[in-house]
Amino acid sequence: MSGRRPRGERGPLASVGLHAGLLLAVAISLFPVVWLVLTSLKPRDGWLSSELRLFDDSSLDNYARVLTATEFPRWLLNSVLTAGLTMVAGVFLAATTGYAVSRFRFPGHRGVMWLLLVTQMFPVAILIVPLYNLMAGLGLLNQIPGLVIAYMTIAVPFCAWMMKSYFDTVPIEIDQAGLVDGLTPFGVFRRVVLPLARPGIAVTAFYCFMTAWGEVGYATVFMSQEDKRTLGVGLQQFVGQHWSDWGLMTASAVLIAIPAGAVFLLVQRHLVTGLTAGATKA
Repeated sequence: MSGRRPRGERGPLASVGLHAGLLLAVAISLFPVVWLVLTSLKPRDGWLSSELRLFDDSSLDNYARVLTATEFPRWLLNSVLTAGLTMVAGVFLAATTGYAVSRFRFPGHRGVMWLLLVTQMFPVAILIVPLYNLMAGLGLLNQIPGLVIAYMTIAVPFCAWMMKSYFDTVPIEIDQAGLVDGLTPFGVFRRVVLPLARPGIAVTAFYCFMTAWGEVGYATVFMSQEDKRTLGVGLQQFVGQHWSDWGLMTASAVLIAIPAGAVFLLVQRHLVTGLTAGATKA
């Protein structure tokens, strides 16, 4: 009997090295999160202490200060409204655009596809000035709908391409069967194809939400009034030129992560399927 190890089977040293590498990667990934949470539980200047006290002086004072002594609740409401509207409008526009360029051939079809692709090549900073002039002309500065429109210029082109790739994997015979049954083209899209595209829609919704949730550049420029600030802009109030309130900053960061985590949990089972859709064609 040969002592040779079967192909594909790892040896003891290889297994130890693999697990050690995985544990190291997990530790590196979790360290910033753990440090953030522990710092948020320390007293106002507790992060300056050189003594290692994990739970001795822990309290929720920083969270109480954030929620009662700052405008955090207002910033949170503005961010929820902005991210929610961006997600709903982004999903609608990306799904309808992706379906149109996937199923129909119309004058300007190639131009639309190139336009969606080219718009992703420009850095966000380049678009701030023209968008600002456009928003000012339309009276949409310091308005949540104006900020939502700005965010959709980032999210919709990418998501439309992604949805187009997903719709390409859905057999066109399904559409034809729906038309034979008497549905209109929009009825086929809404009642037949859209339910099959849930993984792609989940990824689109998550991407649109995160685009608006953590963005700072557009929100800083387009929302200058104090009562219109979003979370990304509001957190800048905790950092000055010669001081930083790390207690408020870390407590706010933990609170900001909760809605993003909740959205991720809602769509996580569809994310892998949606992200890999279109990589291979059926």
